[in-house]
Amino acid sequence: MRMLWRGLILAASGLSALPAAAQDLELVSPDGTNRIALQLSAAGSPVYTVARRGAAVLAPSPIALDLDSDTIGAKLALLGSERTSADTRYPIVVGKASEGRDHYNQLVVHYQEEAGQRRKLDLVLRAYDDGVAFRTLIPVQKATEAAIVRFERTGFYFPQAYKCWGFNVGKFGSSHEGEFDPVDTTRTREHNLFDLPFVCETGKAAFALAEADLLDFAGMYLTGRGDGGLGLQLKLSPTLDDPRIAVHSRVGSPIVTPWRVVMLADQAGQLQQSTLLTSLSTPSRIEDTRWIKPGIASWDWWNGPVIAKLPGQRSTTAVAKAFIDFSAANGFPYAMIDEGWYAGAGGGGVRRPGVDVTKWSDTINLQEVVDYARSKKVRLWLWTHWQALDEQMEDALALYEKLGIAGIKVDFMDRDDQWMVNWYSKLLGAAARHHLMVDLHGAFPPRGLTRTWPNFVTQEGVMGAEYNKWSQRVTARHNVTLAFTRGLLGPMDYTPGGFRNVAPADFRIRNDLPFVQTTRAHGLSMYVVFLSPLGSVADSPDSYAASPAGFDFVKAVPASWDETRYLAGETGEYIVLARRKGHDWYLGAMNGETARTVRVPLDFLGTRPANARIWTDGAQADAVDLATRTLAAGDTLELPLAASGGAVAIFSDK
Repeated sequence: MRMLWRGLILAASGLSALPAAAQDLELVSPDGTNRIALQLSAAGSPVYTVARRGAAVLAPSPIALDLDSDTIGAKLALLGSERTSADTRYPIVVGKASEGRDHYNQLVVHYQEEAGQRRKLDLVLRAYDDGVAFRTLIPVQKATEAAIVRFERTGFYFPQAYKCWGFNVGKFGSSHEGEFDPVDTTRTREHNLFDLPFVCETGKAAFALAEADLLDFAGMYLTGRGDGGLGLQLKLSPTLDDPRIAVHSRVGSPIVTPWRVVMLADQAGQLQQSTLLTSLSTPSRIEDTRWIKPGIASWDWWNGPVIAKLPGQRSTTAVAKAFIDFSAANGFPYAMIDEGWYAGAGGGGVRRPGVDVTKWSDTINLQEVVDYARSKKVRLWLWTHWQALDEQMEDALALYEKLGIAGIKVDFMDRDDQWMVNWYSKLLGAAARHHLMVDLHGAFPPRGLTRTWPNFVTQEGVMGAEYNKWSQRVTARHNVTLAFTRGLLGPMDYTPGGFRNVAPADFRIRNDLPFVQTTRAHGLSMYVVFLSPLGSVADSPDSYAASPAGFDFVKAVPASWDETRYLAGETGEYIVLARRKGHDWYLGAMNGETARTVRVPLDFLGTRPANARIWTDGAQADAVDLATRTLAAGDTLELPLAASGGAVAIFSDK
């Protein structure tokens, strides 16, 4: 098999020797900007290329699958192809926009092996204005019935060294939390294991490698090429019981990979505007979504919980009521009760024997808390360990629905093998039947599943604010880089709201009432720059009372949006985004570790002047300056950004 795979690599590199007739299988986006071309090499192996505005983005790269004992993707003959186009719109229930446009040209190419088992293989290609995608489909046939997928040999080869950023997670079975560092693409190795996305700038364009419509398959990672060439190789998450197996197929069903996605734009920040991953994903399986409501939640865990008037208390009825009071007083629709509320809880990432997620602990009376929340017009979210929930799923979800719980936060899956991918759908479907929204922690990065299950409103899979409790890793550069990397894929439950802002030199690690080493305005910008339809105010109510500067913005900012626009930025240095809700625009400017002044054109505003409220960095890390101005579309807003600082603004109709 190693010799065959080396042949596929050589076949990919020898694409220029193909006959002229093979050059016809190319697909161009509706606006003519993006192109993906598919050809058979002299060895009969499919190879593809990607270009934007005529400039190469990906060099000839192979597509192949290893099944039980051999590779399908060599010695193929072309049987035929079909072209179609589509231009439809679909609702995005909660997210970066109110709707997505599914506008593409599609090419389906049919192949069959020339000898041996004569297995058939189809490749489906799509070209969008904001990227290209392809997937492999092995039709139902006797030769592949109940086949095992061991590896996927798809490559993403580079024609030259690029400036890139990636998260080298290094292992399967993780919580997908870490830094997206600059990557020397001349030194990527086969033993590297990069999480998604992998983002690059070519000098003429920017692209992000991602995955969409991950259903009944194993999650995708990226490694360096085994032959030492430029670019990356796809690697599938293996099953837990046998690392040589990635996917078990089903009798009577085709083998269908998820979409392998190349998001494309002229600038890396423009990828923020893309809805490509949801466009490529299976349409909603929830018919009536009116019960799915975005909003901000108070949260007990990050700050301790610490309530000054309740010294020493953690998961108690009184503490829960204090957070409910805080939500009610500030107009937040939700309160999150984290780990510790159910019988036998307290193990964190370890599921203790005998836990029961349908009963509450001795220190908290959940029925009393629910009744109290209802009287305050606040709805609750409940945390659970995934294994504890799995053992009692139907009983627990039925109880939560009866209690009027808004949603569940499920934690510590730390897997993306085929079994766990299917468990996500099992959970989200069950939660939908009981009208429960879902927030997944210990989760793999988004694959567009929020379209299929709109009750999946947010998720972790990010090194977020919790790391302030035990490390110095959450820097301004890290936060800005997230906006250009992990933030491209979908909702990100970073859990902002830390209000004990200090300069990096003054930062100290502590678990209760942690500090953050960025300015208050930098933290405010997270509510615009980072997408999470379940927002968070992570600090203690006492912290907001003692240092309220900027909290008026938090109370005013939406958690879901109608439109998103990238305005300015540089990966790792700074970013400026604008998001619209109704007629109002919200601007977030997040700065890295070098002070700067940015000039932001306000072309996104309508023809009528707007009232602008602008929060910028104050004299101290925990201070903000507030200004009010009248501005219009032809104006430019000048924003002084402190080191590790930021700014936010609200533009309302005059």
